[in-house]
Amino acid sequence: MQGSENCLTANDWICGEYVRTRGQELMDATLQHIGITAVSVLIGLLVAFPLALIARRSRAAAGPVLGLTTVLYTVPSLAMFALLTPVFGVSASVVVTGLVLYSLTILVRNILAGLQAVPAEVREAARGMGYGPARLLFEVELPLALPALVAGLRIATVSTVAMTTIGSVVGYGGLGNLIASGMESLFKAEVLTASVLCVLLALIADGLLMGLQRLLTPWTRAQRRAGAGARRGLRAVRAGAE
Repeated sequence: MQGSENCLTANDWICGEYVRTRGQELMDATLQHIGITAVSVLIGLLVAFPLALIARRSRAAAGPVLGLTTVLYTVPSLAMFALLTPVFGVSASVVVTGLVLYSLTILVRNILAGLQAVPAEVREAARGMGYGPARLLFEVELPLALPALVAGLRIATVSTVAMTTIGSVVGYGGLGNLIASGMESLFKAEVLTASVLCVLLALIADGLLMGLQRLLTPWTRAQRRAGAGARRGLRAVRAGAE
């Protein structure tokens, strides 16, 4: 115990006593971080989906939609939060809105790429079977676009986990609040512990979304196995010919 207490006194980077005594503080910051990230990504997905549909339907609209989301992504985060604060006040809404705007660049492009990659013959076959626009989108196109959509969702989620920390400038940064506090007081254990938890959140979120992708797209595994089998067969034929 004495050694653990000494790590606080010595201001060590790795300190189990800090985790033990600040467990509730770490839990609260982690839960806030998860909540802000989840809400931001969910709203971003809900906004990005219709924007991607608009961009796909009209070439004239595609340029402005993609251009606007790209411009938003280039705005520095501190400037973004400063611009949003007069609208939402000092609240979590400032952070969520900023993160939603940043996520649109990734999500809109990936959803659009997934929808555009659906083979034209598949669409024609579905229309020939009497599928209307809505049924065609949700039962044919969207399932085939899922790999690209989930890939974009994974990137957006991981980047949002990291960018949530910047919300500490308005007091709603989750683990970023602890990182900022630790940096101000030069409290090494606080900075390192919060940073490690942030990285773990990103890895866990990415792993969960990867599992969701595999669950929702089982045919991609079958395609990979078939492709691997075909390659092995081709190598065997070549070896026999030699």
